Amino acid sequence: MQQNYLVHPGWDPILVSLGPIDVRWYGLMYLVGLAFAWWWGNRQADRSQQGVAVGNQVWTREQWSDLLFWGFLALIVGGRVGYVLFYQFEQFAANPLFLFSMSAGGMSFHGGLLGAITAIIVYAKVKGRSVMAVGDFVAPLVPIGLGAGRLGNFINGELWGRTTDVPWAMVFPAAGPDPRHASQLYQAFFEGLVLFLILYWFTRKPRATGMVGGLFLAGYGAFRLFTEMFRQPDAHLGLLAGQLSMGQWLSLPMLLGGIVLMVLAQRGVFTITDNRFSPATGKRK
Repeated sequence: MQQNYLVHPGWDPILVSLGPIDVRWYGLMYLVGLAFAWWWGNRQADRSQQGVAVGNQVWTREQWSDLLFWGFLALIVGGRVGYVLFYQFEQFAANPLFLFSMSAGGMSFHGGLLGAITAIIVYAKVKGRSVMAVGDFVAPLVPIGLGAGRLGNFINGELWGRTTDVPWAMVFPAAGPDPRHASQLYQAFFEGLVLFLILYWFTRKPRATGMVGGLFLAGYGAFRLFTEMFRQPDAHLGLLAGQLSMGQWLSLPMLLGGIVLMVLAQRGVFTITDNRFSPATGKRK
C-alpha cells in the first residue's frame, strides 16, 4: 500500500502587505526572537540585582537594552556576511555587490554568531566587564530566537530535509514529489527549545564564569551536527570532506571550543575576582 505522506501547506511567505511594505513570516520570527531575548534578559537583570546573577555580574535593564541593540545589529550584519562568505563565495568573488543584494536573501547562523561575539567583546571592553561573564548572560537568551528562525524556514517551505520514508515524512512541493524530513522542525526543537531548557536548568544555580557560554557553544554545536544529518545539503556545495555538510563543519569548532571553555571555566581560568558592579551604573564600585 502506498504511504500517504504529509504535504507542506505551502503558506505564503508574506504574512500581510501594508501598502509597499511586505511583512514576512521569516522577519516576524526574527522579531519574536528579539522580543523574547529582551524580556528574558530583563528578567535575568532583575534577578542579578537580587543576588542571582547569570555570569556573576550585576545588570540593569538599561544596560541589557544597550547590548541587545548593538548585538542585534551585529548579528544581522554578521549573518549576511557569513552567508555570502560561507555559502556563496564564488558568487561574491564574481560580484562583490552581491553582499548587499537583500532581495536574494540568505543569512548564516554561524556568521551571525561571529557578529554577536564581536559585539559582546566590544561591549565588555568598553564597559570594563568580563567578556566571558557577558557571554554567560547572553547565551540563554539565544536559543528561542534560533528556534523561531527555523519555524520561519518551515513556514517558507525552504531548507527542507533529505528524502526519507519515515511515517512523519513531508512532501515539500518546491523540492519535488519525494517525501522528506521536516528538518526545520527538528532544528527548531533541538537547537531552540531543548537547548533553551538545558541552559535554563543550568543557570538556576551559580556557575563558574564561562561555563554557561561554553555550554551554549557545545550544545548548539552538538545539536547542529546531529540535525544536519537530516537536512538536505546546499545543492551547490553538497557534502564536503568527511561527508559532512558546510553546517556541520562550521559547528564542529563550536562543539570543541565549547568543551574547552567549560574545562577552563571549571578550573577557574575566567573567575571574576571583583564583581562588585553598581546596579545603577554597571561600573565597578
